[in-house]
Amino acid sequence: MRDARIDWALGFMNDGNIIGDFDSDLVGEGSHAETKVVAISTGKQVQGIDTRVTNIGQRSIGHILQHGVILEDATLTFNGIGHIIKGAKGADAQQENRVLMLSRTARGDANPLLLIDENDVQAGHAASVGRVDEQQMYYLMSRGLSKEVAQRLVIRGFLGAVLAEIPDKVVRQQLTATIERKLIDGQKSE
Repeated sequence: MRDARIDWALGFMNDGNIIGDFDSDLVGEGSHAETKVVAISTGKQVQGIDTRVTNIGQRSIGHILQHGVILEDATLTFNGIGHIIKGAKGADAQQENRVLMLSRTARGDANPLLLIDENDVQAGHAASVGRVDEQQMYYLMSRGLSKEVAQRLVIRGFLGAVLAEIPDKVVRQQLTATIERKLIDGQKSE
């Protein structure tokens, strides 16, 4: 509806293979969707997460922020789709898909897609897939931290932008504890 808002805060911390599919249709003028996703893939796990926001109403706003971490031989794929329909003048579609790999055998994909059928809009996307910054690791380890603890700190910082968006403190704490468990249980010596 007009000026409606939905805020998604999603955490994929399961141990099995999954496909997640989340869609928001911004029909009303001035409607707004914020989708925040964190995911950790471990072992031989395969996760595919598709997030779509369709801007139909004028001046509607759709933002997607997805950050994921891959350990061991796991696979994580983020597909983000921002679609601005013809007639959605003044719409805004933004997305960021980032994947951090902690293993040479991990596989990650970040696929932002913008479908724009209107001229008078704002739209943008960013994507990255990469490994932990060796300079960050060197700095932390030079301060006496083990490699595993240093990696967990870097990952916490990487996922922090999404975690900070979860409004319920108890849920945020539970998700943080689950992330810590996955990182400890999922790490292996290289």
